[in-house]
Amino acid sequence: MDLGEQAAGIAALADPTRRRLYELVVARREPVGREEAASALELTVSTAGFHLDKLVAEGLLETEFRRLTGRTGPGAGRPAKLYRRAAREFAVALPARSYDLVGEILASAYERASAGERLEDALTGTAQAEGREVGEGCRLAGVPADLAGVATALTGQGYEAHLDGRMVELANCPFDVLARRHTALVCGLNEHFVQGVVEGVGCPRGRAVLEPEEGRCCVRVRER
Repeated sequence: MDLGEQAAGIAALADPTRRRLYELVVARREPVGREEAASALELTVSTAGFHLDKLVAEGLLETEFRRLTGRTGPGAGRPAKLYRRAAREFAVALPARSYDLVGEILASAYERASAGERLEDALTGTAQAEGREVGEGCRLAGVPADLAGVATALTGQGYEAHLDGRMVELANCPFDVLARRHTALVCGLNEHFVQGVVEGVGCPRGRAVLEPEEGRCCVRVRER
């Protein structure tokens, strides 16, 4: 999801009735019907249904249909529309942060190291492979195989990248807090991840380099 979709989903909870309905649904072990939700919050069934469907439209809830009586066949009545928490996750951070990506790289590297690979090789190899996968996805989506395409791919990962002549500047570090606390480790992973994106996009003249500077990402992409 892009920033607009994420923000719209979370903004739906600004309405107090919708927020109460969402909290009710996610607190239940089983899906909740309109009548049950309306009764619990002292709303009309139509009001509860309207707001529940809005939460579905924004991706916060999902629906299923089931007969609550347990009966089947003619006379069993229509299946009830039930609501449950959606599997979709929402997280908005400004500037963008991607701590889950670092977690994925570290977890995969741990598995590789546990299988006998040198830890340093596992870390750099995993970071570069993750970046390559991102870059390949962007290339298949149509980004050009040049520095402009690299900038587009990295912007999609939260780097706020822009092309400056023969160099891609990265205005934002998606791993900012971790990079401040564990600079050598995280900046090294960042460099290899960005290099992987460059390779995945198919930009042979691009090279990720560590050039730390206050207030921006520690990596730039330069033309060889």
